[in-house]
Amino acid sequence: MNAAPTWQPMHLDIDGGRRFAVLHEPAGAPRGLVLHVHAWAEEMNKSRRMVALQARALAAAGWTVLVPDLHGCGDSDGDFGEATWARWQQDVAAAATWLRQRHAAAADALWLWGHRGGALLASEVAASLPQPAHLLLWQPATAGRTVLQQFLRLRLAADLQAGPAEQRPEGTRGVVKTLLDELAAGRPVDVAGYSVHPDLAAGLDRATLMAPRDGRRAVWLELSRADTPALLPASERVVSGWRAQGVPVDAAAVAGPGFWLSVEI
Repeated sequence: MNAAPTWQPMHLDIDGGRRFAVLHEPAGAPRGLVLHVHAWAEEMNKSRRMVALQARALAAAGWTVLVPDLHGCGDSDGDFGEATWARWQQDVAAAATWLRQRHAAAADALWLWGHRGGALLASEVAASLPQPAHLLLWQPATAGRTVLQQFLRLRLAADLQAGPAEQRPEGTRGVVKTLLDELAAGRPVDVAGYSVHPDLAAGLDRATLMAPRDGRRAVWLELSRADTPALLPASERVVSGWRAQGVPVDAAAVAGPGFWLSVEI
């Protein structure tokens, strides 16, 4: 009888702090390594179950999977309001190094698995690692500015719940601009229960999805509610551009709801 894959909670020591992680390992030597880079803010929490199911399925198929919480997220050290884009980059790079050192024989088969806004972070880190990595992208955001502005719009929803809409004539653009001005002035803003550090917002605002380098592959997966699932137009443009550069990309859309947005898990 073949042994079953295992999983264990653990902590990684990074930059003087502890990052909580769950390590999923196959019964034998891994065929490759996968490092998850989670979605932004509440989307991460909504995706916990789906990420865990996928990690277990990958381990059952022979992959070692590490699912860490970045600084200030989940059960890791620090508060979300202290997190910066550079610190998150450092967390992902350190986790990749740890995973490669643990399984040196499979170090060349490392995939960074980015979800939504985490895909932007994963692609930036993958491009900067001394040894390049493949990319597994779940519903990737193609520009960080879009992710940031969508998140800041949650403040308007909260404001509208606090009082009649006619008392808030500035509208969505006004609210977002006010928050962006606060961040640009170096002041944190509070949105949907999260305090956002100006450096984190600036890093996300500048981020664009980067293609894997040195012949590494990308797998791009999206969910769609359409009768005939298809990639978003913005995604199609990026995928076509990568392919024109010679990047091997497997892209597909499958039917299903956006679990990272659902009210119920």
